Amino acid sequence: MSNQTTSTFEIGISTFLEAAPRANGITHAERLRQAVEEINLADQVGLDVYAIGEHHRADYASSAPAVILAAAASTTKRIRLSSAVTVLSSDDPVRVYQAFSTLDGLSNGRAEIMAGRGSFIESFPLFGYDLNHYDSLFEEKLELLLAIRESEKVNWKGGHRAGINNLGVYPRAVQEPLPVWIGTGGNPDSAIRAGILGLPVVFAIIGGMPERFASLVNLYKESAAKAGHDVSNLQIATHSHGFISDTSEKAADLFYPATEAMMNTIGRERGWSPYTRDTFDAARSLRGALYVGDPEYVAEKIILLRKNLGITRFLLHADVSTLPHHELLRTIELLGTKVAPIVRKELEREV
Repeated sequence: MSNQTTSTFEIGISTFLEAAPRANGITHAERLRQAVEEINLADQVGLDVYAIGEHHRADYASSAPAVILAAAASTTKRIRLSSAVTVLSSDDPVRVYQAFSTLDGLSNGRAEIMAGRGSFIESFPLFGYDLNHYDSLFEEKLELLLAIRESEKVNWKGGHRAGINNLGVYPRAVQEPLPVWIGTGGNPDSAIRAGILGLPVVFAIIGGMPERFASLVNLYKESAAKAGHDVSNLQIATHSHGFISDTSEKAADLFYPATEAMMNTIGRERGWSPYTRDTFDAARSLRGALYVGDPEYVAEKIILLRKNLGITRFLLHADVSTLPHHELLRTIELLGTKVAPIVRKELEREV
């Protein structure tokens, strides 16, 4: 089972399209239109990927990533268009494949699916799924999704969904097979599963020191090797929060209030300790998980991440609700025109 491989280091944007509550009172509809603007800018400044995470709650406008990405498919030329993640456990793999194969056709082969179990669980009651089946739902539906992408006619039987008896799933993707990544927040079982299947993996690193994920990367590679996959072809990505401005001081001062509000909102739901400026400043240190600073500093952190984890793709999650949109556009511009060239020039020395 193979996926697209790349000889270059990829840099892109990931987002949940945070929309409410926003300081400027933006609506979901406005945030969706802003997303299309962001995708076009990311394409113009040379970024490789724009990825939208699926959520079903009032503070995000991203319940239908494939639809949003399709809105920018015809106005972009090279940027890859991905989910981040598709909550596969509470969706139908047939419809997921159809949505992203349609996107693949519209974009002429630039669609990707990032499949995950979801760190937020609001989709389970919304679509009538039992959280007691959290793990088994994902395993079964991933199996079906991979069967669909491998064969036009599908024969499959499971326990949570009606079986499929020699039926076709259309349209077929331009890419054969349609790329499917496994997204994980650091679960060892997810790393093992991705390795056994030979699928590319994305680690969401939003706290602690990214270097600690080296053990999971090794577990992923060892599992892939034991399953007979070529480890040299494996793709490994990370997703981390960050923000770029002309100076590191400006980046930190702009990003902290928005980050504090976001982290404490989620933290109250999950029982986390209060998020403070000390927490923030520690996380934006060189070995921390926040990529906040001027272009040179953010590039230095990405290069260190590449050295420690051997990643082939880096996704910057810069979307927070209380920042003016022009500041987010500036981050995208700097990531493409300043950060990416520094990183790629440094990595060329490895060859």
